[in-house]
Amino acid sequence: MAKPPFSLEGHKNPDATDAEQGQPYDARETNKAWEDFLTFGDLKRENALVRGVIEKSWRRSVSSGVDAHCKGSNLVASPDDLYELRLKNDDLLGSSAQTFRRVAEVLGDAATMLVITDRNGVVLDVGGDQRTIDAGHDIRLEVGAAWGETVTGTNGIGTALVTGKPVHVHAAEHFSEGIKAWTCVGSPIRSPIDGSIIGIIDFSGPQAIFHRHNVALAVIAANHIELALSEKIRLERIRLLEASISRMPGMGSADGVVILDRFGRVVHHNDMASVRWQRIAQSRDLIIGTQLLPSNEGLLGKELESGLPDELRDQRIEPLLVDGVVKGAMLVLASRPRINSAASHVSPATRAAIMSAKEAIVGCSDALQDAVEKVARAALGRTAVLLEGETGVGKELFARLVHAASQKTGKEPFVAFNCGAVSKGLLGGELFGHAPGAYTGATREGKPGRFEFANGGVLSLDEIGEMPLDLQPYLLRVLEERAVYRLGDNKPRPVDVRLVASTNRNLKQEVAEGRFRKDLYFRIGVVKITIPPLRERLGDVEILIDHFNRQFAEIYSTEPLRFEAAAMEMLRRHSWPGNVRELRNLIENLVLMTLTGVVTPRELPEDFLEAAPAQPDPGVLQTGRDTTRPEGEEIARFDDMERRAIERAVANAGGNIAAAAEKLGLSRATLYRKLHQYRSRT
Repeated sequence: MAKPPFSLEGHKNPDATDAEQGQPYDARETNKAWEDFLTFGDLKRENALVRGVIEKSWRRSVSSGVDAHCKGSNLVASPDDLYELRLKNDDLLGSSAQTFRRVAEVLGDAATMLVITDRNGVVLDVGGDQRTIDAGHDIRLEVGAAWGETVTGTNGIGTALVTGKPVHVHAAEHFSEGIKAWTCVGSPIRSPIDGSIIGIIDFSGPQAIFHRHNVALAVIAANHIELALSEKIRLERIRLLEASISRMPGMGSADGVVILDRFGRVVHHNDMASVRWQRIAQSRDLIIGTQLLPSNEGLLGKELESGLPDELRDQRIEPLLVDGVVKGAMLVLASRPRINSAASHVSPATRAAIMSAKEAIVGCSDALQDAVEKVARAALGRTAVLLEGETGVGKELFARLVHAASQKTGKEPFVAFNCGAVSKGLLGGELFGHAPGAYTGATREGKPGRFEFANGGVLSLDEIGEMPLDLQPYLLRVLEERAVYRLGDNKPRPVDVRLVASTNRNLKQEVAEGRFRKDLYFRIGVVKITIPPLRERLGDVEILIDHFNRQFAEIYSTEPLRFEAAAMEMLRRHSWPGNVRELRNLIENLVLMTLTGVVTPRELPEDFLEAAPAQPDPGVLQTGRDTTRPEGEEIARFDDMERRAIERAVANAGGNIAAAAEKLGLSRATLYRKLHQYRSRT
C-alpha cells in the first residue's frame, strides 16, 4: 500500500456508516474484497461489505483499463487548455464562488478541501483547508487534473458523473490504491435549462472526515450553485428580451418569436412561435432548452443562418447584443413570406453593428423607439439625413446608427465634426482641407479635410446651423459633385461620403431669415428626423437613471446608488433642459459625491435644485399627485399613464409577467393586481 498523505492516528471513525445500505464500514473487509476482485475479477468473499454502486464502479474501472495501483490522476491539462476550460465554465465558477465561501465557513478548520469540476471531471477550482489542499498535490487532486472514472477509477467525482447521483467513496472503496487514504463526497451540478450535468462539487479529505451529513452538505451546496446559476440565467434572459425589444417594431403581430441564449438554446418563445413551429419543424417540439444553434461553449458562430436546421434556413435570425457583445439571437418565424427590401439583404455583420448602435440608445418610450426606427429605415438608403433636436438629446448616437446601417465591410470610417467648435476662419480648412499656404495659418504641406477622412463612410456634422453663409456653397458643391476642392486648390478630389447633419436650431426658420441657404437646406434635409427631448420620453428617465447608475458604479468600482422615492420623483418631474447629457452628468456627480449610497432630496446638487421648478408639497412626492389639478382629473391622468406603461412593459416582455414586473420594479402579485384592475375598467 502507498503511504497515506495524512497521519491517521486518532482519526478512527467507528460511527461512520454505509449511507446506502445502513451497514457498518469495515476497512479491512473492503480491502480484502478489493484484492479478491483484482485477483479473480469478481467479489468471491460472501461477507464482503461492498455497496452495489462501488462494485459497479470497480467493474467499469477495470473495463476502462485504470491502473489499480496508480497514485491518483495522471492526466493534467496544460496552462493554455486550463485557461480555455475556466473561460468556458465562467458561469459555473462565478455561481459557485459564494457557495465555496459559505461551505468553507461551515467546515471551519476541518481537514476538508472543496473541489469544483467541469462536466468531464477536470478540476477547475479548489478551496477549504490549506493542509488538505497541499496533501492533494500528492495524488494530483489539484486544478487542471482529470478525475473521471476512466482516469482514476472509483472516486466521488468520477462516479457521481457516471451515476448522475450524489456519491460518497470512503477510503478503501476507492479503486486506485494510491487514494485509499482519502474519503470523498461528490454531488452533480445540473444546468437549470436542460438538466444536464455541467460539473461536480466534491468534498475530499482524510477518511476520518466522513459523516452522513457530508452527503447532505454536498447536495445542498450543489443546489445552492444551481440556484445561483438559475438566477444568472434569469437575468441574462431578461437582458436578451430587452435587447430584442428594439427589433419588435416591423414584425407582424402573428409572427413567432424565439429567443436563443449564447449556447444556442431556446430560453423564451411566444405562443405564435409554437403554432409556426408545428408547421415548419414537425419532427420535434419547441421546448425551453432545445438546442437550435451550434455553440462553442457559449460563443455563437458568426454566420447564424448557416447554423440553423435545414427547415429553418429561410427564417429570419438576428444576433442579440448585451453590452456590445453577442449574447444570443432572435429567431423570427414569419406568418407570411416577407417582401424583398433593402433590409432583407443586410449582412449578419451589419445587423450586429446596427443592433449594437441601437443598444447604445437607451430607452423604451414610444417617442424614442419611433425615432430609432425612422433613422434605421432612412439609413438603408444613401441620401443625406438631417437630425433635429435639442442640445444633449444624443444626436451623435443616431448618426452612428446611420453609419452602422451603411456598412458593407465593417471598416468604413465614421468622422464626427462640430461646426460650432471651430472658429469661422478655420472651419473651411478643417472641413474641405487646404492647399499649401492657402491662407494665414495654413500648413506648408497642405492638409486633407474631414470629407477626405470620411471617404467611403459617414461624416457627421453637428451644429450645421453654425456654418457661415460664405462656406455653405462649398458644402453644397461637394454634395452635388461628390468631389471636394481643398481651399486654394482647383483640383477635384472624388469622395464617397454619406452626410448626417445635426442641428439644435430650426433651420426652416433660419432659411426664412436668410441665415441658411434654401438650396443647401433642401439638399441635406431629404430625410429629416426629430429626436425627442427627454421630457417627452415617458418612462425613460427611470431607465436612464438605472443605466448610468450601473455604468458609473462599474467605472468607479462602487455599489450602485439607491434612490429614495422623493428623490426619484424630483428627478422624474425635472424638465431636463440639458436632456440626456444633463442626466448623465448628474448621475455621475451623485455616484462620486453621495457618501451613504442612498440618494435623498438633500443629496441632489444645488444647481439642480435651483433649476428645478417649484416642488409640490411632501404629499405630492409621496403620492405622485399634483394638487394643483382637480383630484379626479389628476388621478385619471396618472392611472392612464400607469396603464400605458404597464401595457408597454408587458408587450415588450413578450407577455412574460415576471420579466415585465422586473422591468417596472413591481412584484408579480402587484402587477397581476394592476392588470386585473385596469382590464376590469375596459
